Amino acid sequence: MKRLLLALMLLVASAGPLPAQNDYVVGPQDVLTVTVFGEAELSGKYTVEQDGTFTFPQIGRVKAGGLTLRNLEQELKTKLADGYLKNPQVAVAIENYRSQRILVMGEVRSPGEFQLNGEMTLLAALARAGSTTPAAAREVTVVRARKNPAPGDDPSEVIKVDLLALQAGNTALNIPLQDGDTVNVPKAQSVFVAGQVKTPGAYAVDPGTTVLQVISLAGGLTDRGSDNRIRIQRSVNGKKLEVSAKLSDLVQPGDTIIVRERFF
Repeated sequence: MKRLLLALMLLVASAGPLPAQNDYVVGPQDVLTVTVFGEAELSGKYTVEQDGTFTFPQIGRVKAGGLTLRNLEQELKTKLADGYLKNPQVAVAIENYRSQRILVMGEVRSPGEFQLNGEMTLLAALARAGSTTPAAAREVTVVRARKNPAPGDDPSEVIKVDLLALQAGNTALNIPLQDGDTVNVPKAQSVFVAGQVKTPGAYAVDPGTTVLQVISLAGGLTDRGSDNRIRIQRSVNGKKLEVSAKLSDLVQPGDTIIVRERFF
């Protein structure tokens, strides 16, 4: 039984950290779990200090900041093998991610800065921020710093994600986030529908939305509503205009659509 347990421990050690953590770059305030198999006095939790180092028994100060977990494992193995242990087996994992952060802002219930806990996806980040509000637009943006941008290139890239498709289960849109990402949920553009519709009120619209689609959002026409007597109130250059509208006309953010009664 002991041999089997030892074999399993060595297998885990040789495999290294989980794939999701392999490329994680350690930074200040991260809490590491270091396991040196067969050496309980060396195994434990270690906090990376502001200068990117931590103190490890027998070795002293070890530089961790800027290294991946796999690189750090190899560094510890090399130092321990230098006069301390024969063929040491070391595994390093993140106990608490504190050095990497993301920002979630806009139409979420609890906007703010959050620790990037491992491989956090876009949906997970929105959930951490309390989910989106009813006023959220359909499109969410993720602003991310480019790695080694060429001279003249924009230092950041903007990733646009269809929120409705994401929430409907399109896993391809549920992108993993990176340190420094900013997730922005803008407020939806809306129009107001009044008059002879079943559910008057404000409704979020996307570019290309027609009068017919807006009326459908408002529950459709009442028994007395006329699809030939529709007016749009719209502000143009600070002036309020009212024009006749057809069902195929496009609406604009801020419009008020008024459905009049039929004559008979």
